[in-house]
Amino acid sequence: MVNREVLESFPMKAEGSYSYNNNSSIQRYGVNRSKTIIEQAIAEKLDIKQISTANRPFTIADLGCASGPNTFVAVKNIVGAVELKYEQRPEFLVYFNDHVTNDFNTLFRSCIASNKQYFMSAAPGSFHGRLFPKASLHFVHCSFSLHWLSMVPNELLDQTSPAWNKGRITYGNAPNEVVMAYSKQFAKDMTSFLNARAEEVVRGGLMVLLLSYTAGEIRSSLHGFVGIMDLMGSCLLDMAKLGLLSEAGVDSFNLPIYLTTIKEVRELIKHNGHFSIENIEPLIRMVAPDAEILVTHLRAAMEGVFKEHFGNEIMDEFFKRLVKKVAASSILPVGNIVPGELCIILQRKFALRMLCSTQDVV
Repeated sequence: MVNREVLESFPMKAEGSYSYNNNSSIQRYGVNRSKTIIEQAIAEKLDIKQISTANRPFTIADLGCASGPNTFVAVKNIVGAVELKYEQRPEFLVYFNDHVTNDFNTLFRSCIASNKQYFMSAAPGSFHGRLFPKASLHFVHCSFSLHWLSMVPNELLDQTSPAWNKGRITYGNAPNEVVMAYSKQFAKDMTSFLNARAEEVVRGGLMVLLLSYTAGEIRSSLHGFVGIMDLMGSCLLDMAKLGLLSEAGVDSFNLPIYLTTIKEVRELIKHNGHFSIENIEPLIRMVAPDAEILVTHLRAAMEGVFKEHFGNEIMDEFFKRLVKKVAASSILPVGNIVPGELCIILQRKFALRMLCSTQDVV
């Protein structure tokens, strides 16, 4: 089976009952919770004397923007905080990035209607590679995107490999070889991401990453979102037993999603060496929605991946079963229905350093 970048092929829906636009309040909670952290970082760390914007706009990129509406909230927060740093308001240029199949038409229609106070442009393409000219960005924001892997690790689909993930669609309750395959792919992707941004962000510029994460080293299906992914696999196996889809189809499907830990992501950033870690702060989620709201949000974000592999005909049945399994599980009563988010503040270092290769972290 040929792997490909999943977000390139399976964009989130921009409109409709199960669209990301209508079902992204869980993600917006994280964006809102990070506002104060971002404002503090801009106030204390952004040195406008070092990154002069004379005769040029202050440039912001939101990576993995989807089609709205959360990207507009994030950009508004950033612009407002930066304005407080300048005696005279600079002009702002905002790049909205996502894969080429993203619905940028819906994005820009919504943006124009929101009485924006900045110039805007689309930057289609994968953020695991270069997107912008060297030293052209002053501020980068990326929320709820880096847990998506650029590809499913090849060894998960190799029946001769110890990491063949038969009967599972993720690393929950999987052998260590499966966990390591996911971890190594995340390390490669994260390193590619950091290397690309190191070229594009001006020295002294800031980058904010909002990542879904797993507390501690737990990879058990009893732990937050890993458990939800495990329930998805259980639904698929139940449907295979009923003849609604094939067991081989389940065996050949793995979710390209990986939740890092604080320790893991900190080590990857330090090893990369281009950014200083100014803050890593967990965002605690205190209120869990009910099972139907949670699954509707999951469907908005992930339906395209399932639909491509299993077909559109089973989607309603699959997500209906998932609602029942989530409601009957022990996941929702736990405080965090997802493991929570990390808000990471990075600053581009002033000292030069040779770019490390992705092989360094494997």
